[in-house]
Amino acid sequence: NLFGILSYFMTTLSSSALLGLSKKEKNTNKRIRLLAVSLYLECHNRALVARQLKVARRSVNNWVSEYLAHGLAGLEDKPRYGKPSALSDKQKQQLSRFIDSRTQTDKGGRLTGMYIKEYIETEFGVNYHLSHIYKILSKLGYSWITSRSKHPKQQSGVQDAYKKVPSGNDP
Repeated sequence: NLFGILSYFMTTLSSSALLGLSKKEKNTNKRIRLLAVSLYLECHNRALVARQLKVARRSVNNWVSEYLAHGLAGLEDKPRYGKPSALSDKQKQQLSRFIDSRTQTDKGGRLTGMYIKEYIETEFGVNYHLSHIYKILSKLGYSWITSRSKHPKQQSGVQDAYKKVPSGNDP
């Protein structure tokens, strides 16, 4: 079929063109796929390409086959599926508001992962492992670096006066 042969050559690129695309590609996974196909088009040896890139030969086989069948579209990332979150977007927003309100109070004390875990269990009826709580916090944009808690009776003027006392190590 002449049309099939022509469409094949129109969707495939030369090895140097693929190499150029791989250098411009931001996605590291796609970059390695482009590089693998580029090397394959130069030497036509999938095992050699796998050894050069230090990847599995089966991966190179899959990438080359996808490229030959679908062109550049075959090298795109495939959608990844996983278990959906047990918390809805609305519940995550409520959790964010709770964390923000708790960290802004003058009562002092720390907001621990265990405390957040208990809040999620009582408010939403969802039981997470403590390590997953930190993953949720990270996805919500919180960095889990704690600062020193502030005592409610603490006076900033006294602290500032103490900071101005010169020590023997000052220049």
